[in-house]
This record gives sequence, C-alpha cells and structure tokens, in this order.
Amino acid sequence: MTTDERFMKKALHQARRAAAIGEIPIGCVIVHEGKIIARGFNERRRKHSTLAHAEITAIDRASRKLGDWRLEGCTMYVTLEPCQMCSGALVQSRIDRVVIGTMNPKAGCAGSIMNLLRVPQFNHQVEITAGVLQQECSELLSSFFTDLRQRLREEKEARSEEDF
Repeated sequence: MTTDERFMKKALHQARRAAAIGEIPIGCVIVHEGKIIARGFNERRRKHSTLAHAEITAIDRASRKLGDWRLEGCTMYVTLEPCQMCSGALVQSRIDRVVIGTMNPKAGCAGSIMNLLRVPQFNHQVEITAGVLQQECSELLSSFFTDLRQRLREEKEARSEEDF
C-alpha cells in the first residue's frame, strides 16, 4: 500500500463517519511531515451550514494545530473532488498538494468543471493527484445515494398509504 493509499483510507474513514450520521459521505485528512494533523467530514445537514464541508473543517483544524493560516508543507487527502468553495480555500491556505479519491463531474473544481487549483494568475497553485482508491471512494458515494433514494421512496409510499 502506498503512502497516498494509506492516508486516503483515513479520509474514507472520515467519509464513513459522515454517512453514519446521514451526511453525504465525504471525508478528508490533512498531513504534515508524515502525520495527520487534521480531519474533517461533511456535516452540512447536522450543522445547518453551507460551510461545513470536510475540507473547510480540516483546513480550520490544521490552521489551529500549526498556529498559522498558511498550510505550506501540507497535503490534503479528500474522497471527492473539491467544490469551488473548497478549491478556493485550498489555494488561500497555501496547501502544497491535494490527493483526490474520485472526481465530481457535477461540482468539481479541481479539473472536472474547472480547475481553480491550477490557475496561473493566482499567487499559489496546488499540485493534484487524482484517482487514489477511486473505486472505493466512488462506491461509497454511489451506495449512499442508492440507499437514500430507496429510503425516500419507502417514506413516500408510507405517506401515501396513510392517506387512505
């Protein structure tokens, strides 16, 4: 197992924590000098906050841990390609590298829709490695949404039966 795979497994653990509380299973860890310094998972529904993305939570925790808003020398491992907000935060935080599990063709801004991490006009660009444990990351998301759709169908049917 490579170093990237080892840390992506830790990000997957965070994603499973999100799924366990009914959140979209996105997880992330930030590594500095070979050690995890911050973790995060999606908590938008629980916290009722647009900002409660795994990446934002982890960046905030890493900044507090290092005592600096600059996260130079850090690598983020995230199970799903970052959105525009999270990609912007990666650039702003000066993280050196992001390792992505699976791409997000509907909202990804690290190469799918656009690539905010590599805009040459910005004062910082983030190195990208994509596809690490891609199948595992993708399957976790797919099974979550399959289960969610089934649950919603069952709830709808139960409500329909109550009406009679």
